Amino acid sequence: MKKLVLAALFGFSMALVSNAQMFSTSTGKVSFFSKTPMENIDAESNTVLAVLKADTKEMAIIITNTSFKFQNGLMEEHFNEKYVESEKFPKSIFKGKINENIDLTKDGEYTVTVTGKLTIHGVEVDRTIPGKIIVKGGTIQLKSNFSVKNADHKIEIPTIVTSKIAEAIDVTVDLILTPKK
Repeated sequence: MKKLVLAALFGFSMALVSNAQMFSTSTGKVSFFSKTPMENIDAESNTVLAVLKADTKEMAIIITNTSFKFQNGLMEEHFNEKYVESEKFPKSIFKGKINENIDLTKDGEYTVTVTGKLTIHGVEVDRTIPGKIIVKGGTIQLKSNFSVKNADHKIEIPTIVTSKIAEAIDVTVDLILTPKK
């Protein structure tokens, strides 16, 4: 499965190729958190694939849904089988473009928004996501915190557990991209 995701990422990056500087990672981190009075749920993936084309500011982030790890094995099983249906929808994907006119070749910290399409559970939603870009010593760090509503991606939560799963899930992204030769 990882080879398939890598091939998809490579295909996307090749579609972007020109003389532009490309940055990428395959070890990024994305986590999510659901807080309710009944129960907190958190999960993390450390095998996030990301590509950023510096001149056009286009980016793609791909996560294999089964790469999310939970402290509770039953929660992980329910996440994959019942909610995101990982067998049917194996990846979550964001493809977008940085809106601000920033120079990704100069060290600095930039507050940005990225507009694009977020696909989770096979449902594509237009999103503008806030974030921060830190350029330092030839690497680019992408950081973001945002919420995703289950209903926006047609993730159905059974009535019996609605008190245990938040309607909107908090997502945290932390990716360090290095130049791709």
